[in-house]
Amino acid sequence: MTAEDLEASVKVFESVTELAESVGTTIGTSRWFEIDQARIDQFAAVTEDQQWIHVDPVRAAEGPFGATVAHGYLTLALASPIVADVLHIKDLAQGINYGLGKVRFPGPVAAGSRLRGTLSLISATPIGGGVQADFRLVVEVADQDRPACVADLVIRLYGEPTPAAR
Repeated sequence: MTAEDLEASVKVFESVTELAESVGTTIGTSRWFEIDQARIDQFAAVTEDQQWIHVDPVRAAEGPFGATVAHGYLTLALASPIVADVLHIKDLAQGINYGLGKVRFPGPVAAGSRLRGTLSLISATPIGGGVQADFRLVVEVADQDRPACVADLVIRLYGEPTPAAR
């Protein structure tokens, strides 16, 4: 995906209030992310999860997936760049990752796979100075029927105060 394609796929909202009016809609789909063995190895080093299914290509070739696979949490960690790829709020002063609801990893991500995420707004609840937005993130693997990850993200979004409110 080119930079122009990426910009064209970003959904722009004037305010967190405008975003809240879009409950029930798909916000957008991100660019593709390459998940190569180097990325898997780096994630394993940072998280100290060196299980052979992730880091030993020879042994993993004989395992249940026929290759090394990415950690589920590596897939989930792409939530931040996926959200950044598809959502822009002009008056956003601060966004806070408030937590997660249900998270599942229905399909494996073999080394060499490409992933992208689709973000939908499930609900938006007013909070002081902003909204608490509940998003559904579905991370798909190219050429695979089952998604790699389905997660409910909870993000608190705070808009810039209007000049009259300052």
